[in-house]
Amino acid sequence: MTAPPDATDTVPSSGGEPHHSGHRDRLRQRLLTAGAPALADYEIIELLLFAAIPRRDVKPLAKQLIATFGSLGAVLSATPTQLTQRGGLGDGSVALLKVVQAAAERMLKEQVADRPVIGSWQSLLDYLGVAMKFGATEQVRLLFLDRKNALLADEIPAQGTVDQAPIYPREVARRALELGASALILVHNHPSGDPTPSRADIEMTKAVARAVEAVGVTLHDHVIIGRKGHSSFKSLGLL
Repeated sequence: MTAPPDATDTVPSSGGEPHHSGHRDRLRQRLLTAGAPALADYEIIELLLFAAIPRRDVKPLAKQLIATFGSLGAVLSATPTQLTQRGGLGDGSVALLKVVQAAAERMLKEQVADRPVIGSWQSLLDYLGVAMKFGATEQVRLLFLDRKNALLADEIPAQGTVDQAPIYPREVARRALELGASALILVHNHPSGDPTPSRADIEMTKAVARAVEAVGVTLHDHVIIGRKGHSSFKSLGLL
């Protein structure tokens, strides 16, 4: 699909205003008076697209994006290439959606910064969900913690394929020593949506735990994120 230009194409009505301008005003007013819960997911996408596509009725496009990707979160988490090729968006619209995703991630990350991660577990899961659950390929994330279990560093050492991402236990241990970390949480996503640990996940976790324990660092947990939820190795008795 060829991406259309962003600022197109709707012919104004005879009065000089696009026929959809009243709809836009009503939608904005509903957001301001009743809040986001009063809006459907496609209407939130509409509101975002208003700025990038000022002269086109974007309601059909917003509905199509939800239908194509499956949910509001999946639209915002889609890659720029996916939004262009599958969603039919131009660069301005893509940039707008990606900056909203970035803002959501940073806002949620603030909820776990400078405080004990173990005591802010739900906030951590909320952040990881936004950051990882809609990924089309596996991604490994390492959360290094200080002596008070506060977040010291949040790093992504590996991007992979649809069903695996490389992780090297000795490199994890080396990085923990460089940062002066006392503990870490290993996280990765399952693009299939099912967060159930595989045999390979279990074996990899054991290898990482041995490597970091050899240098005095504790592996607190391994969390798998999927669209259907999450799995905690500690809660499952696997760690």
